[in-house]
Amino acid sequence: MEEHHAGLMLRDAMLMLGFAMVAVLAFRRAGLGATLGYLVAGALLGPHVLGLVGNAEEMAEVAELGIVMLLFVVGLELSPARLWRLKGAIFGLGLAQVTACGLAVTATVLALAGYPLAAALAIGLPLGLSSTAQVLPMLQSGGKLRTPFGERAFAILLFQDLSIIPLITIVAALGSGAEDGPSGWMLGALTLVAVVGLVAAGRLLIRPLFSLIGTLGERELFIVAALFTVLASAVVMEALGLSAALGAFIAGVMLADTRYRHELEADIEPFRAILLGLFFVAVGMMLDIGVIAENPLFVIGFAVLLIVVKAAIIMGLGLLVKMRWRAALALGLLLSQGGEFAFVLYTQAVQGGLISNEQSSLFGAIVTLSMAATPFLMIATRKIRQEPQREGGEREGPHDEGAGALVVGFGRFGQTVAQTLLAGGLSVTLIDRDDAQIDTAEDFGSKVYYGDGTRLDLLRQAGAADAQLIMFCMDEVPGREFIDSVAETFPKATIYVRGFDRKSVIALAGSKAEYVMREVYESALALARMALENVGLSEREIDEAETTYRENDRKRMDVQIEGGDIYAAKEMTRQQQRALRGES
Repeated sequence: MEEHHAGLMLRDAMLMLGFAMVAVLAFRRAGLGATLGYLVAGALLGPHVLGLVGNAEEMAEVAELGIVMLLFVVGLELSPARLWRLKGAIFGLGLAQVTACGLAVTATVLALAGYPLAAALAIGLPLGLSSTAQVLPMLQSGGKLRTPFGERAFAILLFQDLSIIPLITIVAALGSGAEDGPSGWMLGALTLVAVVGLVAAGRLLIRPLFSLIGTLGERELFIVAALFTVLASAVVMEALGLSAALGAFIAGVMLADTRYRHELEADIEPFRAILLGLFFVAVGMMLDIGVIAENPLFVIGFAVLLIVVKAAIIMGLGLLVKMRWRAALALGLLLSQGGEFAFVLYTQAVQGGLISNEQSSLFGAIVTLSMAATPFLMIATRKIRQEPQREGGEREGPHDEGAGALVVGFGRFGQTVAQTLLAGGLSVTLIDRDDAQIDTAEDFGSKVYYGDGTRLDLLRQAGAADAQLIMFCMDEVPGREFIDSVAETFPKATIYVRGFDRKSVIALAGSKAEYVMREVYESALALARMALENVGLSEREIDEAETTYRENDRKRMDVQIEGGDIYAAKEMTRQQQRALRGES
C-alpha cells in the first residue's frame, strides 16, 4: 500500500513538473510571466478539468516551502540596519494598507453578498492581503527589489506577513472555536519571544556553524546547513502557531551581513524556484471551475472590483507618501491581487463556522483569478506607467555596449570625468535624465542616454554587470544603501561618487564606494595655490600650506565620520584655527 502511494506521489510530481514546464515556456514566450503559466498548468491538472492529480491541498502544504525559502532569500538581502531603516514604511505604509484595504473589501462583501458582519470580515480582511509569492519574484527579476519603489512594495508585503498572526486571532475570535485558541496577547508575546530567540540563535549558533563549515570547504555540507537553517527556523515558528515564512525571513536577516550571504542565496535559489512554482501549480489545482461556471458574473465581477478597490487605495497611499503618480499607480496594480494567505485564513474561517466550504471555494476562485490577472495588468498599463514621450520623440534608453565605464549624470562634473576617461582610452556609456542637458550634449557630439541611473534594472540594461567603473556624478548624492546595493549587484565594478559637501561624505562613510569626492574640493585647493603663488610664496611654502590643510581636514573628517555629525569636530576646528593664527 505504501509503495502504491509512493508511486502515485512520483507520478503526480512528474505530471506537475511536466505540465508546469510546458505552460511556463508558452507563457514566457508570450510575455505573460511564469506565475500565470504555473496557475494554468495547475488548473488543467486539477480535479475540475483533467483530474490527473488529486490532493491539491496536500501538494500546496509541501509546496509552501517555496514561500518559506523565498522569505529566507529576501531576508538575506536585508541587513538588520537596512530593515531598521525601513521600519517607518513597514509599520506606517504597511499598517495603513492592510487596514484600509481589508476594511474596504469587507464593506464591499457586505454590500454585494449580504453576508453577516462576522462572515464579511472573515472574507474581506484576508482579501486585503497581496501575494508575496507572486510580487517578490516580479520585483527580483525586474531588478527593482532594492530600489525605493521596491522597498515600499516589500515593506507592505512584510507587514502583511506579520499581520497573519493578528488576522488568525481575529478570525478565531469571530468563530465558534475562539475559546480553544490562544489570545491575541498571547500570540503577540509568543511572536516577540520567538523572534528574540531566533536572533540569539543566529548570533550564537548559526553564524559559528557556517564559520566552521567554511573552514572545512565541504560544498555539500554547506547546502545541508543552509536547508537546515531555513527549515529549523520555519519549524520553530510553526510549532508555536506562528508564521513559518516569518521565521525563515528572520533567519535570513541574521545572516544578511555575513560573508556567506551570496553563497547561501545561490544554494537556496534552485529549491526556492522549484517549490514556489509547484505552490502556484497547487493553487491552480484548487481553482474550482465549477464554482466559476455556476456564478460567472459574481466571481469575475468581484475579482475586477477587488483589483480596482485595492489598486485605488494603495495608489492613494503612495501619493500620500510623496510617490510620483505613475509609481503610485504601479504600486497599486502590483499589489492589487489577493494572496496565498487568504487560503489559510479561509480554512480557519470554515473551521470556526464563519463561512461554508462553498463560500471558501467561491472566494478562493476570486483570489486565484485576481492573481492570474496581475501579469496582464502590468503589461496592459506599461505605457501609462512609463514616463510620457517628450518633444522630438521618446528618448533612447541605455543598452549594453560593452563599455568599461558608466557615468551617471552628465552635468559640469560628469562631463569632465567622462572626457578624462575617454582621453585615457576607456569606452564610456553616458546616462542622464535632463532633456535639455542631453540635447546640449548631442549638439557637441556626445551621445547621452536617457534614464534614471539610480535604478538597478537600468544600470544592468546599460551593461553594469561587466563594467569596470560606475561613476555617480549627479547633483543628487545617492544614499549609502543604494551604493551598497550597486556594489553587491555588480561586484566587478569599482564605484566612485561625486559628493556635494562634507555631509554627503559623512553619509557615505563606510559604504562600498571606492571614493567620494567633494565637487569643489580640488578646484578650491588649486585656486588657493594660485593665490599663494601670486602673493610671492615659494613652491615649498605652498606645498607645506596645502599639506597642512589636507591633514587638518582629514582629522576633522575622521572625527565627524566617527560621530556621524558635522558638528562633532567643532572644537577641533577652533583649535586648528587658533594654531594657524599662532594663538596659544
